[in-house]
Amino acid sequence: MSLVLSVQIKIQPASVERWMTMVLENAREARMEPGCRQFEVLVDAEDKTQVMLFEVYDDEKAFEAHQQTPHFKKYLAEAIPLLASRERRFWKRAG
Repeated sequence: MSLVLSVQIKIQPASVERWMTMVLENAREARMEPGCRQFEVLVDAEDKTQVMLFEVYDDEKAFEAHQQTPHFKKYLAEAIPLLASRERRFWKRAG
């Protein structure tokens, strides 16, 4: 069964361009991981400081493996401090 993660993000206004470069690099790397099925970076059409990450992994083990990758650890260390807020939610298919 797939593991789906959505992350609602608010970027500090002065950091939008720098953060976007970092998150897009992380997304490109994640898409090459064997257990990652989808990794989308979605930007609010009217407010570039509002972003949603939509990630789909084969299972919890694939997500755990993603969190151990050098690119993810780098993203956490460098990009997270540029955020005003970050809320993660895990989803599962109903039924």
